[in-house]
Amino acid sequence: MQKFNLIDTHCHVNFAAYKDDMDAVIRRSLDEGIGMIAVGTQSDTSRRAIEVAEKYDGVWASIGLHPSHLHKQEFHDEGELDSVKTRTEVFDPEFYRQLVSHPKVVAIGEFGLDYYHMPTNIDATQVHQDQINAVNLQIDFATEFNKPIIVHSRDAHDDQFKILRLAVEAGKLPRRGVVHCFTGTLEDAKRYIDLGFMISFTGILTFSKELQAIARELPIESIMVETDAPYLSPPPHRGKRNEPSYVKFITQTLADAKGLEYDQVAQQTTENAIKFFRLTI
Repeated sequence: MQKFNLIDTHCHVNFAAYKDDMDAVIRRSLDEGIGMIAVGTQSDTSRRAIEVAEKYDGVWASIGLHPSHLHKQEFHDEGELDSVKTRTEVFDPEFYRQLVSHPKVVAIGEFGLDYYHMPTNIDATQVHQDQINAVNLQIDFATEFNKPIIVHSRDAHDDQFKILRLAVEAGKLPRRGVVHCFTGTLEDAKRYIDLGFMISFTGILTFSKELQAIARELPIESIMVETDAPYLSPPPHRGKRNEPSYVKFITQTLADAKGLEYDQVAQQTTENAIKFFRLTI
């Protein structure tokens, strides 16, 4: 039985950014006792996440359709190496039904609302509605297959929370979900947690005093850690491609913010991830 020191609960080793050295990147993490969830963002990368997870003990997969993939667009985030190009895609439950039964699929997502990256050639109201429709479809899908969800929410926490609250009140999402790459307010975090959701921090935590202050106030039992690799590299690797092994830097920052020992935070967040995703170790 392999013992994991950490779980990177959200990375994209299934992306083209690792096409030349994916095996070395994954092995580097696994050799340090760091497992990972490879997260899909549309049909191709969801399928690829499963293919990657099949190859390694300690790698699992999530499948879903990211809001930025609902409309064709190109954008570049400050501090990132490459721009992102997306194509137009709709959530097709029948396609994802072919994937969800795989034993390595542990969650649905990432999906959610993104009001920050908006296509310029489509009315904003229509984009918002398309995103909301896709969210509700994937909530129903996750509910049908009893999977937790990985929620992407950027500049949209009020609308995102309302959708999740209505779903929970309707008896959906029995296993709830995690709000990944959390960058909201303390109030946002507390209401997600009160609804039964987890909060996950990325490398942004390492250079955001505001996020560190928020993390300090949250129960460690409701927190997980992630890299979102290849994006959002923490120091000392800012400006370079991220990878799952760097989740240890985020864990250290979380420990410092909460005034806890690194080993205590590593153990608790790992236990949180294993329990939340029902990982078979």
